[in-house]
Amino acid sequence: MRSPPITAARDPRRERNSTLAQALLWAAGGTGFTALLTALGAATVFFFRSRPDPTVHRIFLGFAAGVMIAASMWSLLIPAIEEAEAMGMVGWVPAAGGSVLGIAFLLAMDALLPQLTPESFRHLGRRTPLHNIPEGMAVGISFALASQGDTPAQLTAAVALALGIGIQNFPEGAAIALPLRQEGLSRAKSFWMGALSGVVEPIFALLTVLMVGSLQPLMPWLLSFAAGAMLYVVVEELIPGAHLEDHSSRGGTLGVMAGFLLMMILDVALG
Repeated sequence: MRSPPITAARDPRRERNSTLAQALLWAAGGTGFTALLTALGAATVFFFRSRPDPTVHRIFLGFAAGVMIAASMWSLLIPAIEEAEAMGMVGWVPAAGGSVLGIAFLLAMDALLPQLTPESFRHLGRRTPLHNIPEGMAVGISFALASQGDTPAQLTAAVALALGIGIQNFPEGAAIALPLRQEGLSRAKSFWMGALSGVVEPIFALLTVLMVGSLQPLMPWLLSFAAGAMLYVVVEELIPGAHLEDHSSRGGTLGVMAGFLLMMILDVALG
């Protein structure tokens, strides 16, 4: 009588380490892409001398706001509720609680950043680092969720989020570098300062993935944390900068609509 085949015992620790390594690799690739587009936007300082036209600048800020609003809903809050319910939690509790924590975190960062930022970077203003922190967290947590899922749709949704954020990072890089050039900085220094703003995203993406890897039950809370932080940036920085109250120009408003629709299409169609 033939004996049954011997199968190797599963090693849960090795599987967790493999999943974590995959999530870190995916998150590094996704936020590497978003940081690259920030750098490409900053590189426009080598080809143009003046800062963007005010109407164009409003459109860019509105577009970024629309992308972040849609990403907060489809890529973060809805998955947070679904993950929480799959774990047996009440879905809205981590969604609301995590959002509050994300808002509180950026309120604290908003207060501390002027004291923590080196003098040479202070004239960049607060918006740039605050803008990039939740974006990096969002991409990192999305790829962490995809690495633990069993459907390709989750990975596609994470890629769509990175693509949407990367697209709106291009004009952001230009909006940082060009004014610095006008203030008298060299083209090279203006470029590097604009490009460095995007480096924040890979850092926070990888930190977020590491947190998820060690504390899996925090997944719904981290998803909603990133969503709350994103919404804070939209309301505190992007919407006022887009001057939506100026009815003589609808550029900011149209930018919000365009960014929202593009991110929604990317997330729903690809995810």
